[in-house]
This record gives sequence, structure tokens and C-alpha cells, in this order.
Amino acid sequence: MTIIVPAKTQTDFKIIEHLANRIWTEHYTPIIGKDQVSYMLQKFQSAAAIEDQVQNGMVYYLLIYEDKEVGYFSFSRQEGALFLSKIYVLNSLRGRGIGSATISFLEKQAKKLDLHKIKLTVNRFNSSSIKAYEKMGFKNVGTTVQDIGGGFVMDDFILEKPVK
Repeated sequence: MTIIVPAKTQTDFKIIEHLANRIWTEHYTPIIGKDQVSYMLQKFQSAAAIEDQVQNGMVYYLLIYEDKEVGYFSFSRQEGALFLSKIYVLNSLRGRGIGSATISFLEKQAKKLDLHKIKLTVNRFNSSSIKAYEKMGFKNVGTTVQDIGGGFVMDDFILEKPVK
């Protein structure tokens, strides 16, 4: 069973930072390279960056499975949708329903906020994640290329899922 816990403290943010370093290094290095992974971890996934995001309206949660922190996600309200900014699970625990439980939780949050869709961006070369999102009902609705500084860009698909 997956337990979803709000992340609100500096200790929580440090746990997320540690998870991010492990997950991102393993998963994203083959897709975007070591330099961009290092840059993005520091800019977006450090405890300080997470704290700043929370102070600016982003909501973070830890994912607990078998009494261990195994992942995290964050979301905000954006352009009439619940924007799923981040969802990451340790590679060794993918395929156990953790992602599906998270999406179900997010659908309930969207309903509470009177939002009718969940929106996210995913690197267009991240085929395993794209396949998982499509299996959960997300559809590709476009592309976006965003300059994130440091000479790097995020080259993403935009995916959406209606909330009923």
C-alpha cells in the first residue's frame, strides 16, 4: 500500500533532495546527460529550491511504500488545471501501483479544487514514462521547449488527462 504524506519541513525537503539525486541520476542521465542532470538537481530539486517552491504555492508530497520513502511528487494550480510538476519513484519500485495511486490521489485533489484536468510535461525522449502516463489515460496535446538557463532547455511533450 502506498502512503502519501505532505512534505512541509526542512527534513522532508532533505529527504526529497536525496531521493531526487538518486532517481534523477539513474533515470535521466541517459536521456539528457550528466551535466544537465546536475544543473537541474541543483536548480530545481535541492532542499533550498524545494522550500522556495513551496513558499510560492507548490505542494509537495512524499510517497511511502513498505515504511520507506520511495518517491515524491508536487503540483500546483495552473491555467485552470492541476499541474503535476514532478512525480518520481525509485526505479526498483516502479510497476507496483505507486504511480497509479498517486494519479488517483491527484484526481481527487483536482476535484476538490474544481479543476477538470491534470496537466504535465515530460521529456519527449522519456519513452518509459510517456508509456506509463498514456496507460493511465494521459494524452499528448502538444510540445514545449523551455530555456532553463545554464545553456540547457527542457524539450517536452505536454500531456493532459481529464478529471471526471
